[in-house]
Amino acid sequence: MEGKIAVLGDTDFVMPFTALGVDTYTVGDEADVIENAKKIIQGKYALILVAENIAPAADTVFADYEDSATPCVLVVPFTTESKGFAAEALAKVLKMATGINILHNS
Repeated sequence: MEGKIAVLGDTDFVMPFTALGVDTYTVGDEADVIENAKKIIQGKYALILVAENIAPAADTVFADYEDSATPCVLVVPFTTESKGFAAEALAKVLKMATGINILHNS
């Protein structure tokens, strides 16, 4: 698992990562997202980058791993308007790492 990175998203999102030699998973519909998310889990990746626009569908698979150190699932905003899912996912990771809710808006 050490050092393996996977990227999950549509063609435009994964293209730059393909040039870097990272394992990419291009998806279309929700069933495709879930199928590829399961493949990524079986591949034992250390870091998984997920496009924000497909993250809610992928979360059904990755939710079981949100309290573990690996895989580290990072939701990344992309060209579509942010729905706040990436910020919420980052807040969870930061709270797990620090023990406090750094991004909490009071």
